[in-house]
Order: sequence, then C-alpha cells, then structure tokens
Amino acid sequence: MQDNNFTIRSYQTQDQGAVIELWRECSLVVPQNDPERDIERKINVNREMFLVGLLGEVIVATVMAGYEGHRGWINYLAVSPSVQRRSLGRQMMDKAEALLRDAGCPKINLQVRASNSDVIEFYQSIGFSVDNVISMGKRLVEDASEQMDRQSV
Repeated sequence: MQDNNFTIRSYQTQDQGAVIELWRECSLVVPQNDPERDIERKINVNREMFLVGLLGEVIVATVMAGYEGHRGWINYLAVSPSVQRRSLGRQMMDKAEALLRDAGCPKINLQVRASNSDVIEFYQSIGFSVDNVISMGKRLVEDASEQMDRQSV
C-alpha cells in the first residue's frame, strides 16, 4: 500500500531531534552508540545518502546509506511502529538502493541482530539473503564514555 502523502528527502540539520526520537522509538539507540555523534559522522561522509521519510511534515522513517568504493552499507533503517507495514521501509530502501546504484555500488551489506526475525523477514522480502559470514567489529572511539564525560561536565 503506497501512501501518496509520503515523501523522501535528504536529512537536514533541523531534523536531528525528530530523527533521534524515531530511532529511540524503534530501539535502534544502544548504549555504545551516541546517536548525535553518529549523525555528525554521517553528514561528513555521503551526506546525500542520509534520508528521511515524511508523512506530511512528520519524520516517520530514516535510512543511512554509505559507499566507500567496494561495498554499500545500510544503517539506521527505521520506520515508526505506528506506520509500519505500509511499504514505507521498502520505499526508503528503494531510494537508498538507487543512490548506491548511481554511485556504482555493486553490492549492499547490512547487519541485523540474529534475534530480530521480523526485520530479517523484511529484508528477505525485498531481495536480501543471509551471507555466510561472521560480522566482526572493533571500536576505535568509545561513544558511551564520551557521552558520559559530556553529561558529567
């Protein structure tokens, strides 16, 4: 079901509060990631690939896409629970995929917690498959400790 009142545009600085509120509503904010810092970092790299989806004037969806010349990545795909199952997530992904394709990206990677079966089903329904890989990470900046330092000042 397409919503004719749904529009997608690039993130703007004044969107920050609404975006972070949406991410919290969708349980995307975790202690080790400072959402303000994540936004700050994103607007410095592929800013045009940070998208917000609006119903009227209200931000109800986001997606961050990125491309470093080898693989594209998707982060922070969020759709407000109040409007899920209306194809808004698919529309956000279609737009992100188009931006990545236009940039010459041959493959998109993303990460989903293994316990999040609904999200896994969503991505499979739009053509993603599980890669037989182990996801590994290494923090170079400890956002949580920086956040705590700012709060104690």
